[in-house]
Amino acid sequence: MNSKVFMVLRILLGLFVLVFGLNKFLHFIPMGEMSQEAGAYFGALVSTKTLTLVAVVEIVAGLALIFNKFGALWALILMSVSINAVLFHATLDPAGIAGSLVLLILNILVLYGYKKKYKDLLNG
Repeated sequence: MNSKVFMVLRILLGLFVLVFGLNKFLHFIPMGEMSQEAGAYFGALVSTKTLTLVAVVEIVAGLALIFNKFGALWALILMSVSINAVLFHATLDPAGIAGSLVLLILNILVLYGYKKKYKDLLNG
């Protein structure tokens, strides 16, 4: 992958997760309507502070990707957030799946850009 293209994708993913991580604390992006099941699940995530942990992971990952410090590690950690976001929207809130698909695609592209960093890890 071209280094300039990778840099743009890395920073774009970093900004994306940084904004959504900060939104979980500052609430500057309004939430749309959710089904009763999605609202109950989301409420459980909030009440158990799981969403706070996800927000912290998103903020740290976003900063790491923007400043390219431990980006390969945080892109890998962020993959679990990306997959869970897609699964949440696919099963409970299909109307809101677009953002989570963008997150997943960006995350996959950034992981691909860091593939040389994972070479030793993947050689059994």
